[in-house]
Amino acid sequence: MKEFLGENCVHCGEVVQLPLEFVKQLCLKIQSERPESRCDKELDTLSGYAMCLPNLTRLQTYRIAEHRPILCVEIKPKCGFIPFSSSVTHEMKHKVCRYCMHQHLKVATGKWKQISKYCPLDLFSGNKQRMHFALKSLLQESQNNLKIFKNGELIYGCGDARSPVADWRELAYHLKPFFFPSNGLAGGAHCTRAVIRELVHVITRVLLSSSDKGQVGALRPGPWGLHVCEASPFSRSLHHQGKNTPERSGLPKGCLLYKTLQVQMLDLLDIEGLYPLYNRVERYLEEFPKERKMLQIDGPYDEAFHQKLLDLSTEDDGTVAFALTKVQQYRVAMTAKDCSIMIALSPCLQDASSDQRLVVPSSRSRLAFSVSVLDLDLKPYESIPHQYKLDAKIVNYYSKTVHAKDDTVMSTRFKESEDCTLVLHKV
Repeated sequence: MKEFLGENCVHCGEVVQLPLEFVKQLCLKIQSERPESRCDKELDTLSGYAMCLPNLTRLQTYRIAEHRPILCVEIKPKCGFIPFSSSVTHEMKHKVCRYCMHQHLKVATGKWKQISKYCPLDLFSGNKQRMHFALKSLLQESQNNLKIFKNGELIYGCGDARSPVADWRELAYHLKPFFFPSNGLAGGAHCTRAVIRELVHVITRVLLSSSDKGQVGALRPGPWGLHVCEASPFSRSLHHQGKNTPERSGLPKGCLLYKTLQVQMLDLLDIEGLYPLYNRVERYLEEFPKERKMLQIDGPYDEAFHQKLLDLSTEDDGTVAFALTKVQQYRVAMTAKDCSIMIALSPCLQDASSDQRLVVPSSRSRLAFSVSVLDLDLKPYESIPHQYKLDAKIVNYYSKTVHAKDDTVMSTRFKESEDCTLVLHKV
């Protein structure tokens, strides 16, 4: 992932050994602090090993005095493109993104209480207006996709039943030392909105800024699908206003979002096209189980492994080698679709001279920043059958409930040929 996302953004950490009793006690201690929606995930208390990583809520590339406040925004952007593979059999997947479809299933099964207005395609569009809308949507309904830390302590995110209005007031209070509005408003709703707006603008600037070099130029995953998701509230509102499709200004090639998207697009065939290739590899492993190590299913994820990921051909020659390459690319793509971006911010001293790449302006002062990527463990080979079933479940639920409902609504509207009366009310 360092090769794709850049040296400074990826932190490998090191494996450390822990006493089993310590891990057991830790597990019990943190359980009450975990959000209800995350309690189905369990800590591994039996291996006795852990990953030791830097605290990414702190600045990683900037020397800074400890007494200065540090803000960190964690964003899990999810998949930023519509599938472009000809293997896709559900037409809906060419129109609506996976995240927006999955929202409906998650609400129906009680995972979340309401549907988020966030659409990853808006964030990955490079269009500032769409990006602002996406970030505000995340702030309104953060689910598990946005968290904010102040001096390492979680102050916002993963609230299951709190009012967004109350949340925003409290968040604005925490953010004032960073973004006190230039219009001089000290409190109230106007101040809250101004502070939130400032946060959104700063995050957008950071996400569009160029980071260190990654070998992203080597990845050219092929044709784009639609750059707009039909289910995005931003796109729908423009459509209802009779305006054109929102622009995709395009991401700067040096920015982290661009690099992340390129890695996501290693999913060249979609799970529908990938699953038969997975079965081909499985059949081979059943016949030759000792070959698993040679095929690098479980690693090592070294330079040889990385080089195979750069083969972007989609012409199936019927070999196990082709199938394996596409399977490994899919695993890497799925990892990029589920990673988290950590943005750490801290006010610069007035006289501080610093590298301009690490500073972003705000209305109050300049902010030093660092950007890191988290959750880059390669997705397991064994999870592919689950992904295949989940994909079908998400699309079928969306098609049967949401899309069918939309068709019903459309059929009851006036048709162009029908007479209707327009009533004008004096205002």
